[in-house]
Amino acid sequence: MIHTTNYTNTFIETADDCPVSNAEIPPEKKVKTLAKLQYEQIVKEPYRYSSDDIVFECYAVKNDISDSEKPQARIDFFSKGQPCLRSSPLAKRYGFGIHHNEDSKVAIFPIESDEYEKFLHDNTIKKVKAMRSKKI
Repeated sequence: MIHTTNYTNTFIETADDCPVSNAEIPPEKKVKTLAKLQYEQIVKEPYRYSSDDIVFECYAVKNDISDSEKPQARIDFFSKGQPCLRSSPLAKRYGFGIHHNEDSKVAIFPIESDEYEKFLHDNTIKKVKAMRSKKI
């Protein structure tokens, strides 16, 4: 069985315990963090990649998987359930909402933006919260 992290026509709101009220770009570190990898991939080309594409590509970068190994590695990776973008540090820590369009392609929007607000009030789009960082 192949699992997926993709949503359709869904907006992932920031987590209830997100510490920022204005979105922050994930900082540069010696080794790129998951947040920075996701941010760069999504911001460069909004609505080009699905959640599965982003989650797998970050895994491939972190695990140094070559292009020739990627097709089989992707099958193996999605043979088990994987965390979706509700667990992304972009929505949990850095203040970005994540929109999945009708083709399951994603873009991010700062919490303070007009677009973020529009998604919250759009009744044609399903809303889900990012996962909290801390247990209550």
